Amino acid sequence: MTQTPASPAETTDGPERISAPTCLAVCTACRGADPAERPGIAFAAALTADLADRPDISVRPVECLSVCRRAVTLALSAPGRWTYVVGDLIDIPDAAAFARAYADSPDGIVPWRTRPVAIRKGVVARVPPLPMDIAP
Repeated sequence: MTQTPASPAETTDGPERISAPTCLAVCTACRGADPAERPGIAFAAALTADLADRPDISVRPVECLSVCRRAVTLALSAPGRWTYVVGDLIDIPDAAAFARAYADSPDGIVPWRTRPVAIRKGVVARVPPLPMDIAP
């Protein structure tokens, strides 16, 4: 896979941080061990606070990511980057560290060995960026 370096106009804080906005969507519909509880709501609020130093990462509570048996689930996406869907999250610092690494990567790919263990175990999917060239 060939990577095209970002031009200076596309970067902030030097050549390693890409300025494309990152969306961290957190499912708020999933239920925890207690059916009356929706842990994604508190998780999204805590992530928002933890990532306050990163205006390039937007935490967005969403109604459903359709990964209902793996609460808390989040999806990380940005223009031109791979999207990750990760479930079974309970650790705010791990999720925030992954979001920072994702936002700082040129293509959205965070090397497996550098991901927190909870993220390695919780990845549900990695989706290629759009548009995709689809051969007939």
